[in-house]
Amino acid sequence: MMPSQRIAIIGNYLPRRCGIATFTHDLHKAFTAARPDVATSVVAMNDAGRSYDYPDAVTLQIREDDVDSYIAAAAQLNATGIDVVSLQHEYGIFGGDAGAHIIELLKRLTMPVVTTLHTVLPKPSPVQRTVMLKIIDHSTRLVVMSNKGNEILQSVYGVPECKIDIIPHGIPDVPLRGSREAKERFGFADRTVILTFGLLSPGKGIETVIESMPDILQSCPDAVYVVLGATHPHLLQQQGETYREALTVRTKTLGIENNVVFINQFVDQPTLLDYISMCDVYVTPYLNEAQMTSGTLAYSFGLGKAVVSTPYWHAKELLAEGRGILVPFNDVAAMNSHIAGLLTDHERRRTIGARAYLASRSMIWSQTAIRYFESFEKDRDVVDVPIRLPDGRRAWSAAARVALPDVKISHFLSLCDDVGMLQHSVFSVADRSHGYCVDDNARALLLASTLANSTEQKLPDVLTARFAAFVQHAWNPDTRRFRNFMGYDRRWLEDTGSEDSHGRTLWALAECARHDMDVSRRHWAATLFKTALPVVATFSSPRAWAFTLLGLDTFCRLNGPHRVADQLRQDLADRLLAMMLATETNDWVWFEDLLAYDNARLPQAMIQTGMALKDRSYVEAGLRSLRWLIKVQTSPSECFSPVGTTSFGRLRARPDAFDQQPVEAAAMVSACYAALAADANPDWTVAAQQAFDWFRGRNILGVNLIDPMTGGCSDGLHPDRANANQGAESTLSYLLALVEVRHYTRITARDQGMAATIPARRIDQRATAPRMTSGGPLVSIPVPKPPEPLSAARSSQGRRQTL
Repeated sequence: MMPSQRIAIIGNYLPRRCGIATFTHDLHKAFTAARPDVATSVVAMNDAGRSYDYPDAVTLQIREDDVDSYIAAAAQLNATGIDVVSLQHEYGIFGGDAGAHIIELLKRLTMPVVTTLHTVLPKPSPVQRTVMLKIIDHSTRLVVMSNKGNEILQSVYGVPECKIDIIPHGIPDVPLRGSREAKERFGFADRTVILTFGLLSPGKGIETVIESMPDILQSCPDAVYVVLGATHPHLLQQQGETYREALTVRTKTLGIENNVVFINQFVDQPTLLDYISMCDVYVTPYLNEAQMTSGTLAYSFGLGKAVVSTPYWHAKELLAEGRGILVPFNDVAAMNSHIAGLLTDHERRRTIGARAYLASRSMIWSQTAIRYFESFEKDRDVVDVPIRLPDGRRAWSAAARVALPDVKISHFLSLCDDVGMLQHSVFSVADRSHGYCVDDNARALLLASTLANSTEQKLPDVLTARFAAFVQHAWNPDTRRFRNFMGYDRRWLEDTGSEDSHGRTLWALAECARHDMDVSRRHWAATLFKTALPVVATFSSPRAWAFTLLGLDTFCRLNGPHRVADQLRQDLADRLLAMMLATETNDWVWFEDLLAYDNARLPQAMIQTGMALKDRSYVEAGLRSLRWLIKVQTSPSECFSPVGTTSFGRLRARPDAFDQQPVEAAAMVSACYAALAADANPDWTVAAQQAFDWFRGRNILGVNLIDPMTGGCSDGLHPDRANANQGAESTLSYLLALVEVRHYTRITARDQGMAATIPARRIDQRATAPRMTSGGPLVSIPVPKPPEPLSAARSSQGRRQTL
């Protein structure tokens, strides 16, 4: 059972006149009735230049066109300790292009957000798509009211199904009753009533029913078509009552002015229910199938009325299996035939209404509230539980499951050809002009090996074979080194690559030797690893040493004692330890006098080597330097903010924030999990999740770097935007980090007796960063046995174009 919480609903609210206002009002009432112990408040959206006399339930107001108003609301929600935000999203109620202003609020919230999408566009414009993806990214869960909405979210926006909850539009719980009493009250006692309700505007299809009325009257002379509802406020502001007047003129032209009644009112719910009770047939004649939900349809359905509707999406689902009648769009003849048929066949009309009423009992508002609370509860189970730290910040429990996205590789595949993996892209299109490098093909081989050592879907074997062949071709027996850069014409651009690329390739070979699914390729990888290993003793690059140590950790697990490997392992670890002891001060706990790229690989290598060799001095050096690095790479807003490329190489200088590279986030994820294996402190899990969240928009710009449909990753974070290119290094860094986080989460769930299958949901805890100190954990949380680390992203200094 969900404990007491504070919930804020963001949306329009009565007395503002629109469907979202009514929905938010009813949802708030349902929450309050279902859970009196839950404090539920409303953040109301005000349209431009308008204000409303809201009830006490509205504790905050946002001016639609004022960005500062959104930012202030976010600060207030954070300050008042709201636990869950329920956002009601509809196009036209938020300011900015396609409602983009709401992003300024969402990206600042520190609590989970469950967003109800009242409209899901199947063919969004580019700006609509961009805004929607950001809303999706900043939402912990998504609620839609129909299966069609679920389908579009998955197929068009790439949302994993298990992040979506289908909760039908709520309806009042009223008994099934006849129409006589209500007809008498409204003056229609001797009439057969057809009703349409809603804010009047073009597109509702009112004309179709009006045009069909002369023929309906031939079968049912006492019929009257009641059009209940005020003109839509936006239409009224722009055109006045021109549209309503045109409809009135048309009824006079057809000679049916006595059989069509326009009631220009926005009625309260009790009055609306009486009007629906009065009707014999309810009609929703919308002209566009892309109508995801209709509150008026849900209400009439729930009151047990026979409904005739055009086949828009919501109607097709709700009225299936004899629960109503569907007619083609804008088909006057069909509309006439079916309405007249129901008006003259009382038994059939009652049967359809009874079916609708029985089917609607699961939609009553009390049931809707329960489903929303279940969604909030899923959020608590799947997205880490917020914990108040002593200094007032929030951390997240390492014991809770983490919601993760699926591993998508379509963009990765687009960068591969029959040679191997291309380095760069222009936007998402592979850029052949820069050719290939062993760095990225080694990373690709690492991905193949990592997936082979996981429960994720494996890469096609033919791809793994190509990456291996590229690495083999990169080996230069004359220099005993790997070449790095190759042109698109398949000509090597150098005889000897960098020391770092050599170390990274050794790491990939070790992982391949241990985890590849092909026995022959495992033997190849082990042989080439041993051949290429000795030259590392001559290297001077600390990162090359670190990459090699990570490879040696895997190689020695596989092969046991090996004279050359064991000696080199000890030697490289001693070199890194000596560097740190020579450089370390109270405020500079690092191996060098500068910070560069792939920084977290150095402490990771020390931790894993120390654990394997049972040498606590290595482990302590790694943990100490990693704590310091986390502190350096945590922004004032307490999100992961890696060392920017503009500050690479500066002596003991405070690092610049830009440009930030994906390799840094991936390295931090791996290093934190290595630290957790050595030091069962939940802060390491928090830091790993914080680093992974950097990909997903929890960064100093609040910008998502991931294409959720393809798995492509932007090449970096500039001061004003994400780099629009999606190169190999960046995409592989994200994919490898994702697989590693999924692996850790799966093991955590298993050790806690949870379901072993990790739901394909995104991480978006909006947690603040831990302040890592040597004084132990900030909070006391049970920590499961740390899993054996998977191979993680292997990186080099980025070589990218900028868009």
